[in-house]
Amino acid sequence: MPLLSLAHFTVVEADPITLIESAQAGGYDAIGLRIVPPFPTDHVFPVIGNPNLIRSIKRRLVETGIRVLDVEAIWLTAESDVASLEPALDVAVELGAGYVIVVGNDPDRGRLARNFSRLCAAANLRGVRVMLEFIPYSQIRSLAQAVALLTEAAPTNAGVLVDALHLSRSGGSPADLAQYDPALFSYMHLCDAPAILPAPEGVRPEAREGRLYPGEGGLWLADFIRAFPRDTPIAIEAPSARRAGLPPAERAGLAASGTRQLLRELIAR
Repeated sequence: MPLLSLAHFTVVEADPITLIESAQAGGYDAIGLRIVPPFPTDHVFPVIGNPNLIRSIKRRLVETGIRVLDVEAIWLTAESDVASLEPALDVAVELGAGYVIVVGNDPDRGRLARNFSRLCAAANLRGVRVMLEFIPYSQIRSLAQAVALLTEAAPTNAGVLVDALHLSRSGGSPADLAQYDPALFSYMHLCDAPAILPAPEGVRPEAREGRLYPGEGGLWLADFIRAFPRDTPIAIEAPSARRAGLPPAERAGLAASGTRQLLRELIAR
């Protein structure tokens, strides 16, 4: 089985300690920790600049054997100041995260490329790899656009994070990954959804609160997993408003169970 990580967005209201404990209960190997709010109105727990909480997180990681796969989510906008984002990179290093998730959401392509390049340089100095995630309701909407930004910005070390839902809703398919160097894809985001695309105005709400757990929908998840190199880590990102009443550990367990069943079926073929 590949490494399994519990993305914070799956249980987004969970504080960092509860996130770690939910991952342990669900049999995960790692977590993705949300420390930067994607939008100003989004809530994150105050990890940056909070040494007491950071110490508690590190202690609980050691006690549970869970690691931090990535921190998120830096949305580069017209207002972004790369220098102000460096504390997030420092926290990533302190917690042992190998990756930081970045989204391009600045309509000025030249400014976006410059800021992305600067952020990648700052991350590279710290030994953290930037993973550019394309999202249909951002300015970098597709796999091709993400790779094009990497080509334009020419970072020393960056990759592309492919989310199964975003690939589907941007009009892509698993076959698209074969066009690019597999080294771009350090890990994947996995969830499920209906095969039929929502109306354009429904894409964002679906992504933020209407996802299904792996195996519950109609996406081509078997082909998606096979499109990556064998044993590529899987981060399960599946926020589900209809399951919001369940405890975080139960939601984490259900998502992991569906993923393991899918992986067992792939191995058996």
